[in-house]
Amino acid sequence: MKGFTIGGVPEHFNLPWRMAIEEGRFREKGIQLHWSDMGGGTGQMIRGLETGSLDIAVLLTEGITKAVLQGLDARIIQVYVTTPLHWGIHVPYHSQITSVDQLENQTFAISREGSGSHLMAYVKANQEGWDTTKLKFNVIGDVYGGLWALQNDEAQAFLWEKYTTHPYTEQKKCRYIDEVVTPWPCFVIAARKEVVDKHLDDLEIICDVVNERARDLKKNEDVVDLVCWRYNLRHGQVENWLQETDWNYDGIGYPLAFEKTISYLLKLNLLEEVEAKDWREKLFV
Repeated sequence: MKGFTIGGVPEHFNLPWRMAIEEGRFREKGIQLHWSDMGGGTGQMIRGLETGSLDIAVLLTEGITKAVLQGLDARIIQVYVTTPLHWGIHVPYHSQITSVDQLENQTFAISREGSGSHLMAYVKANQEGWDTTKLKFNVIGDVYGGLWALQNDEAQAFLWEKYTTHPYTEQKKCRYIDEVVTPWPCFVIAARKEVVDKHLDDLEIICDVVNERARDLKKNEDVVDLVCWRYNLRHGQVENWLQETDWNYDGIGYPLAFEKTISYLLKLNLLEEVEAKDWREKLFV
């Protein structure tokens, strides 16, 4: 049986993976898939692909696009979640900050350089018309580090998926003031180039299995209760999230999404023109 190590955030988006593994759907295809929770998000997964500790990763479109075009030896297999991600903008619970415009020249907590929390701070700053060269960051590792940074005045803002952080807002560990929505499909499946070269057929089987499990989950009449129970979220929160979220049930490509991502990275000076040249050949299988 062929074995692969896969990493993803320990969040509700990845429930199809967890259920397919638990139900033995990959084993039925002769594939042993070992899941690793990546609390540090996309930055941690890029490092895992770099070092070889991960074979496959389910990570943010903007993060992996930037990493591959800047030299990471990996390829995108397919889009995983076709809808945008809703990033909550969080501030210290007892701070005087009530609106996004007050965050100009403040420090943002980010999980890692090149992570979604890092890149989306640039996106929001650009939308607000701020000078993105003056953005300040504090690298904190994961969501718990972000909460600690807010509580200890090590950062004044922290961007993270808004439903994941909702329990912490209820516990008064942070305060949600607004959101920023990614201008592209949010999650993709990527693998190390070495793995792609040797096991492309297996990777396609893996994608087919998880796409089918996602379709089954979306149709499941008990899906709201299931997500609530597994991820400690409120019923209304999960209903809203499901209305906003669709997985890539058919494995089809979304090339225009990557054009938009790359143009944004170029606009924000997070990517150079020479790096973006021939991006289709560099990014995909």
